[in-house]
Amino acid sequence: MKLGWFEVAALTAASVVSAQDGLAYSPPFYPSPWAEGQGEWAEAYKRAVDIVSKLTLAEKVNITTGTGWGLERCVGQTGSVPRLNIPSMCLQDSPLGVRFADHNSAFPAGINVAATWDKRLAYLRGHAMGEEFSDKGIDVQLGPSAGPLGVHVDGGRNWEGFSPDPALTGVLFAETIKGIQDAGVIATAKHYILNEQEHFRQEPEARGYGFNVSDSVSENIDDKTMHELYLWPFADAVRAGVGAIMCSYNQINNSYGCENSETLNKLLKAELGFQGFVMSDWSAQHSGVGAALAGLDMSMPGDTAFNTGLSFWGANLTIGVLNGTIPQWRVDDMVVRIMSAYYKVGRDKKYIPPNFSSWTRDEYGFSHHTVSEGPYVKVNEYVDVQRDHADLVRRIGAESTVLLKNEGALPLSRKERLVAVLGEDARSDPWGANGCNDRGCLNGTLAMGWGSGTANFPYLVTPEQAIQNEVIKGRGNVFTNSDNWDLTRIAALARQASVSLVFVNADAGEGYISVDGNEGDRNNITLWKNGDNVVKTAANNCNNTIVVIHSVGPVLVSEWYDHPNVTGILWAGLPGQESGNSIADVLYGRVNPGAKSPFTWGKTREAYGSPLVSDANNGYGAPQSDFTQGVFIDYRHFDKFNETPIYEFGYGLSYTTFEFSDLQVQRLNASKYTPTTGQTEPVKTFGEIDYDASKYIFPEGLERIHEFIYPWFNTTDLKGSSADPHYGWEDSRYIPEGAKEGSAQPRLPASGGEGGNPGLYENLFRVSVTIKNTGNVAGDEVPQLYVSLGGPDEPKVVLRKFDRLHLAPSQEVVWTTTLNRRDLANWDVAAQNWVITPYPKNIYVGNSSRKLPLKASLPKAQ
Repeated sequence: MKLGWFEVAALTAASVVSAQDGLAYSPPFYPSPWAEGQGEWAEAYKRAVDIVSKLTLAEKVNITTGTGWGLERCVGQTGSVPRLNIPSMCLQDSPLGVRFADHNSAFPAGINVAATWDKRLAYLRGHAMGEEFSDKGIDVQLGPSAGPLGVHVDGGRNWEGFSPDPALTGVLFAETIKGIQDAGVIATAKHYILNEQEHFRQEPEARGYGFNVSDSVSENIDDKTMHELYLWPFADAVRAGVGAIMCSYNQINNSYGCENSETLNKLLKAELGFQGFVMSDWSAQHSGVGAALAGLDMSMPGDTAFNTGLSFWGANLTIGVLNGTIPQWRVDDMVVRIMSAYYKVGRDKKYIPPNFSSWTRDEYGFSHHTVSEGPYVKVNEYVDVQRDHADLVRRIGAESTVLLKNEGALPLSRKERLVAVLGEDARSDPWGANGCNDRGCLNGTLAMGWGSGTANFPYLVTPEQAIQNEVIKGRGNVFTNSDNWDLTRIAALARQASVSLVFVNADAGEGYISVDGNEGDRNNITLWKNGDNVVKTAANNCNNTIVVIHSVGPVLVSEWYDHPNVTGILWAGLPGQESGNSIADVLYGRVNPGAKSPFTWGKTREAYGSPLVSDANNGYGAPQSDFTQGVFIDYRHFDKFNETPIYEFGYGLSYTTFEFSDLQVQRLNASKYTPTTGQTEPVKTFGEIDYDASKYIFPEGLERIHEFIYPWFNTTDLKGSSADPHYGWEDSRYIPEGAKEGSAQPRLPASGGEGGNPGLYENLFRVSVTIKNTGNVAGDEVPQLYVSLGGPDEPKVVLRKFDRLHLAPSQEVVWTTTLNRRDLANWDVAAQNWVITPYPKNIYVGNSSRKLPLKASLPKAQ
């Protein structure tokens, strides 16, 4: 089997070809920066260096390479080093709970966290998830997600992340990471980077859908947009101390994400100063040497494709070091980064072996499930890790519910004489909440999307159940019709009702699952399953119709949102296991809605711009997705093109009212921004490598498991062992210039600390605003501060700061925040640094992107 070791390793040559073909080009950047243990990483780095210095080459390779798909209990596991008590590390999905497990919580999705605009709730959710992962024996949580950011409104996995605004995403991304890691689990910031659509994300998957393409989609972007939009939240993640980052399936400027030296070596490691490790998305690795030199640190799940028994790393990585293709320091750095993250979160103190199996719910099974080999043992211990997290799930579900319209209908009382609960989205799935693998169907209420970003429900409280409980307590009558096509009976029931509660939805997910012809990405942004007609039928027959939307993002509501009988509209997103209880809390006024929409609600799909690529637009070659919209996505796009939204970004009503006044700006005593200069220390190697190939022959007496990935080989013929006729060639065509260089390297101007140059995070201004609750009930308000950067081709405004405040009736508070240098800067492509341009800077404060009553000019800053 030819592994194609050098075909993709020729990154420089591939980039030249792309440039010659007129396609987008990703310039090379070598060598891969080595970890330095700066800042809060210092102690963990020192411990990692100490342990790595004691490892043999085979042991180092074992830590960097997964053992293969389905060969251990977790979706990904590394090899172990029993001699030094380094266990196999367990890596497990997902961003909203433990995937493929039991007795775990199903938390609200990331998009709901964004709708709360609540930093504390983001942290608490992260910490609760971290506790559950830790208790299940998981070392690395494969989440949270800020990629996709959401350039395409119909992108299939937008809901796994937070918001198409980088500042809102970055803050909540970072708080989630802190929560997870404070619980003793390594968080994984993903998918790095520009993993913005499901169509063509993987060439084999695209072929399965009938497309004849040679490579995965290339997301083509300019340097300014990369920094100001998509890289922004990953800088916040690095600054938060994230331990792992997962590189993505797609190409960036025609270079694969897991071997793109520009994005991994330059942006992530050199510029942002990332000290943790980069893992591949599952089967996103396309080369061995190329990926190693371009900055990949861990291969997941280890095999070239699921269950091939072959690996780009494993024995091939051992061979690469022995024959000099890969320098020892690069492998040392991989392992130092992995072990630094492990020690940094205190995983060595919290470690327990995995107590569940991803592959079966049976109590007993083979220890190596996929190949039915190894001892027959207890593989599921059914450990209940839920604690009291249901309370938090319910709270986030309620506090992420956005009240879009209220004509005095809400909150409800328990005095309604007859309540009609209408729509399929109100009821249970007849197959059960976990009836479809990875939630890959939609039959009943929607509480999470589909794909690897899911978890099994321990239970699912439906809206029908929760509302029925409310009405019964008030001794009222409640009737349901959950057949979205039975419009005649729906009309009859609505005519009798004093209030009609209509539940509708729209789903999406990961591209390996197609639901109703939606291959991950949404085919459109309309409601599913006749939802619009259900709403209109109810509204035409009941003058008090309230609509609740469970969806993965915005949907088109133009046909009915302004119907005079639609008295209330709420977006509840993907609220997780307590869905019904959460919406009942809001409907009946136990929770006063304070959420704000984390995206814009447009009148048409076309209003958003940024169409995703749904056809093979480059012949047999990689489809090309050109990000010509630059930074103008979501509300920035609507502002630029004077599109009037139905509900703008940041919009959300309350059962009370608020007033903003007295905007004050104070200049702070900040130092002048200084570009970073100087050089790194030269690279170090840790421990001695025995270059005698005979020392790496598969050990005698060790039982060999089929398809398992090992660091050893069968013969001292290195070229033959590599299964590649090119292997072992020391040829400049295949090794990018400077890739093996270990001398001191110049530091980038925008580098110098975790998240970039420390001067970027120095506060320049303090801003304060007075906020008053002018209503009769307590409630939450979200002050939002936007900046106008002033340039001729800049967005009208960009969000920079926000908070969520609780105010009693008539209470008045002063909200204070700060603006740092990054908040006011643009990326200068020529200088390769952040600069505050000479254009005038204004700030605006209000409670949505288009309700900004307060304005102030900022003094000149630098």
